[in-house]
Amino acid sequence: MGLDLNSEKLQEDMSLVPVTDSGQVAGGQSTLGNMLAPVTGNNMGLHRAEIKAGVREVTLCKDQDRKVGLRLRSIDRGIFVQLVQANSPASLVGLRFGDQILQLDGKLCTGWSTDKAHKALKQAPEDKILLIVRDRPFQRTITMHKNSSGHVGFIQKRGKITSIVKDSSAARNGLLTGHNICEINGQNVIGLKDSQIMDVLDTAGTTVTLTVMPKSVYEHMVKRMSSGLVSRMDHSTPEV
Repeated sequence: MGLDLNSEKLQEDMSLVPVTDSGQVAGGQSTLGNMLAPVTGNNMGLHRAEIKAGVREVTLCKDQDRKVGLRLRSIDRGIFVQLVQANSPASLVGLRFGDQILQLDGKLCTGWSTDKAHKALKQAPEDKILLIVRDRPFQRTITMHKNSSGHVGFIQKRGKITSIVKDSSAARNGLLTGHNICEINGQNVIGLKDSQIMDVLDTAGTTVTLTVMPKSVYEHMVKRMSSGLVSRMDHSTPEV
């Protein structure tokens, strides 16, 4: 699924793959052919994006409006975090888009509808809501190195990976098209404009970790979410 390095689409997207005066793509095979896949190490972005295999316990308290800043969605008989609002109790305890809620105040969530999950949150006590959470089971992380031009080798449109540059770090490390970017170095970018996503990528450092989700699952997750609601999502940089 390599992208033709001389394609018009690639040359038009100057923000991702710059073209030299001779008309060749900067960072082509002569440069990228020697690029090794990055070795996972002590990188802050990688730690922020980490998806742990176990489950964790989270305690929520409602705010002055008796809300927790959390929207849930039922998928495949499980309950998942659809949205975490910025500066909300849910964001303060580190809940993220795609987390699975296994238990709510001691009650198993398997088989719950979206409405039942929201009703349970509404009826929960204000000062202590106990959740058992599994980190983002539908998502995975891909760590890449930028080349000498500052690019890792993919094109995205509205947060979806549309093309992979041949022999790039993205290609070498298994990034796939048809996936949506959920996080960059652990920072949620869902709902951001393409220019804003590019700004996050540009300032991400030489090692970049993307958290991605298959398009089919992603579209089901964000179904019926208004653009105004998405814009209120928590886009802060998570603490480690």
